[in-house]
Amino acid sequence: MTTKTQTAVRFSDLGLSGKMLSILERQNFSVPTPIQHKCIPSALEGRDIVGIAQTGTGKTLAFGLPMIERLARNRGQALILMPTRELALQVDEVLQKIGHSIGLKTAVVIGGASSYQQLQMLRKRPHVVVSTPGRLIDHLQQKNYSLRNVKIIILDEADRMLDIGFAPQLKQILSMAPTERQTMLFSATMPGAIAQIAAGHMKAPLRIEVAPSGTPAENIDQKIFIVSKEQKMQLLDKILTDNSGTALIFARTKFGAKKITANLNAMRYGAAEIHSNRSLAQRKEALGGFKFGKYRVLVATDIAARGIDVNDIAMVINFDLPDNPEDYVHRIGRTGRAGNSGQAISFATPAEKFDIRQIERLIRRAIPVIGLPVLPPRRANLAETDRGRGGGNYAHGRNNNFGGRSGGFKRRSAPKRKQGGRGFGQFMRRESYAHS
Repeated sequence: MTTKTQTAVRFSDLGLSGKMLSILERQNFSVPTPIQHKCIPSALEGRDIVGIAQTGTGKTLAFGLPMIERLARNRGQALILMPTRELALQVDEVLQKIGHSIGLKTAVVIGGASSYQQLQMLRKRPHVVVSTPGRLIDHLQQKNYSLRNVKIIILDEADRMLDIGFAPQLKQILSMAPTERQTMLFSATMPGAIAQIAAGHMKAPLRIEVAPSGTPAENIDQKIFIVSKEQKMQLLDKILTDNSGTALIFARTKFGAKKITANLNAMRYGAAEIHSNRSLAQRKEALGGFKFGKYRVLVATDIAARGIDVNDIAMVINFDLPDNPEDYVHRIGRTGRAGNSGQAISFATPAEKFDIRQIERLIRRAIPVIGLPVLPPRRANLAETDRGRGGGNYAHGRNNNFGGRSGGFKRRSAPKRKQGGRGFGQFMRRESYAHS
């Protein structure tokens, strides 16, 4: 008796309904990623799951497809908790692509958006609520939303939620939810706090790990330049000149991200910035402009390390090394997605060799150190990027149309949607769920 190899597995082998398979076929999905292959059958059975996988491995469909199927069979609601606004919006976008034709109703509940508009969406009894923990607590305390009908809870990017201080809110939400529920937790790493949540709030969870914790994708070409702070902008200028494609640049601080963006625009590269000082509208415009080709470069702090879902980012550049080695894996996971190759280039000062060793210990490999190329002269009127210092001319250059693509970012946090097809309720009543 032979077993199927992983490359031979298709979505049709995972127990999904015929209706769902038709939707996936229209969306050009046929071969599941490893996390999808391993998660979907068990999730369809109602198992609690702890999934450990790198960013960019298809976790949204890994939990989204069985979630929609189980809601269709058993009714009730699902709650998805995310660490950032951007991730919540992106998960909602994926769910709508899959569920729009069957009338799936979702609500996005995040900070920085209209509370009134969110309240109106919650009153329509959505099948799925996608939320950040803090804003969900607000609505629960104001009795705008109840967890009594929640049958499925998903914690995505759980380690990031803990990193930014959401542990009390997560424990409060899980304690308030019905005990008879399915809980799925997904994380790129497995710190002790994640294990505590699994032990205290999940029922015999199945652990699914598609790569060792802290493992970056194999198709990312990593390298490091040892460079002084004063030469970083010149090196960045050289790299962007010599390489084509989009670039995501990470700075350690909001101040640094602002200065780097100003300098890049002064050099006519077409850049936008995304960090916690930017409003939700500004962050959406920056991300949308980067995704659709208005900006070649996006400059971000670690708040965006897992909030950027763009498949064709050519380069991730660590202008500053991260404070935590784990964030290095999350940052470079923004490139090399969906089977594509990518570059991860890091700038390190001579004093940061210990930080490099910590990163190498985590990822279990040495990162090649590349000699500095001949750098171009420092351009005039550029701002200093060191913390607490600045000055000069911040005049922005015109935005280029990098890549020849056009389009707007019209996504809103609470759009009005037309119901398509028979509707989700009819889908629940009429669809046959014979699992092979």
